[in-house]
Amino acid sequence: MSTPQLFHVDSFTKTPFRGNPAGVVLNADSLSERQMQDLASELKHSETAFVMESHSGDYDVHIRYFTPSTEVPICGHATIAAHYARAKWLGLGNVVLRQKTGAGIQTIHIEVCADDYRILMRQGPIFFGEPFDAASRRALSNALGLTESDLHETNPVQIVSTGHSKVMVPLRTGVSLDAITPDHSALAALSAIIGCNGYFPFLVHCDGAATDGRMFAPAIGIREDPVTGNANGPLGAYLVKHRLMNHDGRRLHFNGHQGRAIGRDGVVSVLVDIQNEEPIQVSIKGDAVILFTAPLLL
Repeated sequence: MSTPQLFHVDSFTKTPFRGNPAGVVLNADSLSERQMQDLASELKHSETAFVMESHSGDYDVHIRYFTPSTEVPICGHATIAAHYARAKWLGLGNVVLRQKTGAGIQTIHIEVCADDYRILMRQGPIFFGEPFDAASRRALSNALGLTESDLHETNPVQIVSTGHSKVMVPLRTGVSLDAITPDHSALAALSAIIGCNGYFPFLVHCDGAATDGRMFAPAIGIREDPVTGNANGPLGAYLVKHRLMNHDGRRLHFNGHQGRAIGRDGVVSVLVDIQNEEPIQVSIKGDAVILFTAPLLL
């Protein structure tokens, strides 16, 4: 069996030390679940992806994702990182493949672009939770260190998922996103009540063509995630659902900016397919850069 190969990859950027760092382990089949969790805890990235062989004609690779404290079903930036590392390691061309994860099977497009790669991931089924009631909005704004008036007055606070749920938190125009200082213990406690671990406060740019966001998930060991595919993807569905961005009736395409507040700027390209004014499929696309790779001696 091939030696496991460890990579440090920064996703949603071409600039080292920006975007969202992820650990990637190729040839991870020989590792136990305990070893995967221990390695993710040691690396301390928000997620580490472990890439294994397929044992079925239904998919091409199997990927498991671990935060420093737990396994999660899927992760956007670690998916971009995993397929970027694999494409570079194997010298792939333009490829469409399927990956099996804890969230099901997703389609991945590997695109050769100017002697490098961009990775596109089709995300899972879109799900919208019920809008938060007044008491839940109050608890959330307090946990984020905001006032209720900082939340957008008409757009709902709502759990949205495209495979891994996040709470969409629309902010009123003029609120300083970078100044948010959440109470992480309060957010973690709220997660246990609402059944969702990630919070994504965001603003739509004044030109209506891009967004800024931040993502907090202390309940799963992530105080702040720099650039999050599993938040910007659901955001795209939310923007279409609530008519917050113009589109041509078939597809919305925008750039989700994130990470500035913690010095890890990055951009997620989000594409939302639309039918009868409703979102039906979300894809995310991003760049990546490898900082280092080494054989894993476990």
